[in-house]
Amino acid sequence: MRSTSRDSASLGFAEWKAVFRANVNFAKKFSNALTSEQRSHLKTVCQDFGLKLVDGELRLIDGNWYVTHTGLMRIATRNHCCGIGAHPVLSFCDAAASRWAFKATVYKSQNCKGFVGYGDADPSNVSAVVRGAEMRVAETRAVNRALRKAYGIGICSVEELGSLAEPAQSRAHANKLPPQTINGNSGGAKLRDRLCQIIRQHQLDPNLVKSYAIDFCGVKTLREATREQVENFVGHLAGWAEKDRNALLCQLNSYLSPKEGAA
Repeated sequence: MRSTSRDSASLGFAEWKAVFRANVNFAKKFSNALTSEQRSHLKTVCQDFGLKLVDGELRLIDGNWYVTHTGLMRIATRNHCCGIGAHPVLSFCDAAASRWAFKATVYKSQNCKGFVGYGDADPSNVSAVVRGAEMRVAETRAVNRALRKAYGIGICSVEELGSLAEPAQSRAHANKLPPQTINGNSGGAKLRDRLCQIIRQHQLDPNLVKSYAIDFCGVKTLREATREQVENFVGHLAGWAEKDRNALLCQLNSYLSPKEGAA
């Protein structure tokens, strides 16, 4: 969906054309050839927003294009967004039930009155891999909706889709992966070596993987995680990296700090 108004930071003809060609080539590596409708929609998205598949800013799910939180933050940065505020809507929150609702406001300039978006999350509408992080998911969804309003982005964001955006094989790994027995310190060392191997093989950011592991295991620090929990995470990470590395990168990018481009 083309934005109704073009921002001052819109890409030039040659630049968005280059982004479009790169996106088409990248898409061919991870899926079948794009349909004419998908190519047309992708062209419009590239022309209006300059989003890049290789950077995890855009995703193709069930034949439709979706922007990611990373992509939205890139657009906000490119257009010199003045600020983003978010706070919980307490009347709709229930911490005991892991049910959260947030209100976010995006200020495009110092004189902007703000564009408001709401987001909610609970165990029934979040991916299994972020179960236990519903509060952060709700905040991200609210920020995403506010950003989409502020910059006229008609396509939905991945984070708003919940479990629908997670690969089926990854859901199976998260829910059904049987624990393996590791005895002694040597087993723990082998597990760490396996995790390092996955990070190197798929060129993942170790710090983002660590943050994801903490959420996956449902602990405050990795030292609190049991060996079985870490085993399950390593198996899950390996399965997702092999199945859809691009989707995994989108998930890891959601743990970027505000300074690096995440809300």
